[in-house]
Amino acid sequence: MKQFLIFVKKEFYHIFRDRKSLLIIFALPIAQILIFGFALTNEIKNSKIAILDQSKDEESQKLISKFSASNYFEITENIATMEQADRLFKEDAIKMAIVIPQQFKEDLLHSNSAQIQLLADATDPNTATTIIVYANSIIHDYQNELNEEFELPYTITPELRMLYNPQLKGAFIFVPGVMGMILLLISAMMTSIAIVREKELNTMEIILASPLKPFSLIISKAIPYILISLINVCTILILSVTLLDLPINGNIFLLFGVCFLFITTAISLGLMISNLTNSQQTAMFISMIGLMLPTLILSGFMFPIENMPKPMQWLSNIVPTRWFFTIIKDVMIKGLGFSSIWKEISVLAGMTIFFLLVSLKNFKSRLG
Repeated sequence: MKQFLIFVKKEFYHIFRDRKSLLIIFALPIAQILIFGFALTNEIKNSKIAILDQSKDEESQKLISKFSASNYFEITENIATMEQADRLFKEDAIKMAIVIPQQFKEDLLHSNSAQIQLLADATDPNTATTIIVYANSIIHDYQNELNEEFELPYTITPELRMLYNPQLKGAFIFVPGVMGMILLLISAMMTSIAIVREKELNTMEIILASPLKPFSLIISKAIPYILISLINVCTILILSVTLLDLPINGNIFLLFGVCFLFITTAISLGLMISNLTNSQQTAMFISMIGLMLPTLILSGFMFPIENMPKPMQWLSNIVPTRWFFTIIKDVMIKGLGFSSIWKEISVLAGMTIFFLLVSLKNFKSRLG
């Protein structure tokens, strides 16, 4: 155990001697969370929706047909209760629910007006705003058709509710995305050069001559970066709550536990890269360029995954940030518990085990 702690201490010395690396580790998260949180916006084209038709009359079916025919919406669920809508929102299965009240047709014919309730998931405010605009446009077109068909003008008034993010703040979507990007890039990038650095400094022989087993050597390289990344998590959360007014609605211990798992996944990926490369430049290039683009494009952070071609959607499943992004939104903003995110947690745990096994196997092969 004493020798293990010595290796951990040695790795801390390597980190704190490099002031440029320290600047990247601690200053980059603060800069990105502020820039993305305040300045960046996003847009979406289509969404999955559910229909709660309490009227079930001819006019309500015509309106539903208008939504069904639209290229902007995909009706995935026809539900019977608001409890079903709430469950679908929590499962992230829909982006909007349309509630058509009872006696919809009678209200139109007798009072020349009717109300429709639009419920949108505003954890992503840009998505919520866009789909509400499209929904209002479809309702307006349907209303114009009614006015052409009948002599008296008819008015349909949508009642809007933005769930989870009523003020439509952009930080609600970008803070989880930036958190995942920062933790993945910094953890993987800094760890990826850990073993390669020993090769370039010709100190690998000394390390291999130590009585520590390969697994212990790998873990000793990872521990300092885990602790530093947890400090970054605390910094991001403090900035998010104090400066961006982002709530933490879920269990704080579950949130930190998930962050710890994702950090472990990112560091395991960095260790795998470090074992498979022979220079710090190569390791840095793979961890920066090779991970940044998939994180931005395939995680659902910048672009909705459901809008992508099927091959891209399948490819996104191997991007760790996709799963972490979903978890953070569900826990931090929606306030959901472990039962709602266990699948995503299982995927990240499986990735971590895979990366560690590949690292260990390659490390052993170098011993031989």
